Amino acid sequence: MNAKEKEREFTQLVQRLKGAITSVCMMYADERTPVDDLVQESLINIWKGFDSFQGRSDIKTWVIRVCINTCITMDRKRKSRPQTNSIDETCRNIISEESADPTLHEARLKELYSRIQQLSVFDRAIILLWLEGMPYDEIGEIVGITAKNVSVRLVRIRETLKKMSGNTTE
Repeated sequence: MNAKEKEREFTQLVQRLKGAITSVCMMYADERTPVDDLVQESLINIWKGFDSFQGRSDIKTWVIRVCINTCITMDRKRKSRPQTNSIDETCRNIISEESADPTLHEARLKELYSRIQQLSVFDRAIILLWLEGMPYDEIGEIVGITAKNVSVRLVRIRETLKKMSGNTTE
């Protein structure tokens, strides 16, 4: 593949998966490392590895794996934790809730991301992929555990998020 074909194919891939790339990066962003920086760094790493993609998994799975690894690497470099905020609902309810007020919905999403940022990098990756609607077996393939393990971890993650919000009765 020549350089122009590679560039065109890469551009199409990024356009198709920009939502997933941004979602991954939002889970790891904070005031010191904004989403745009993480997206840019992820795109650089995707470009660097683009020629080495061998098609053993779906291209979306590979792209998300590169993004998660990039964000984890940058997170380790920062070595700081975000502040604690309160949240009233568990993550799935916040994401799926239809709100007449887009500002309120946006604020709840920010609260959700703040809570998720307090999770371990491994748990962040799992909850992110779940929020993206990926099946457990695909999540397991990306993070390197079984689908059953994904299920168990998600139950624990949701419980942790409930405790963070002070909502332990659900």
